[in-house]
Amino acid sequence: MHVLNLRAELRLRHAHSLKAKRSIILSAIRTLDCWKGVAASEVGHLDVWQRSTIGVCVVSGSVRHCEQVMESVERFLWSLADAEVLELEQSWLEG
Repeated sequence: MHVLNLRAELRLRHAHSLKAKRSIILSAIRTLDCWKGVAASEVGHLDVWQRSTIGVCVVSGSVRHCEQVMESVERFLWSLADAEVLELEQSWLEG
């Protein structure tokens, strides 16, 4: 089993309240959670209006499959109209 993690730092320029921020973030997380082998959650900047850290985890029996899925996750995050990607950091979980 292979596990690839991603920490994504996002800026939400148009969020002017926690409610607006959570709407944007929850929509993205729900989309990612529907993907097979992917789990996502907001893991940082929980009480800051215009910042968010999302953690994404991909689990697969193949290293290459993990990498391909994570590439798709990154493309999805870059495509979010209401969020600006500030930083992406991948790491493998050692078991």
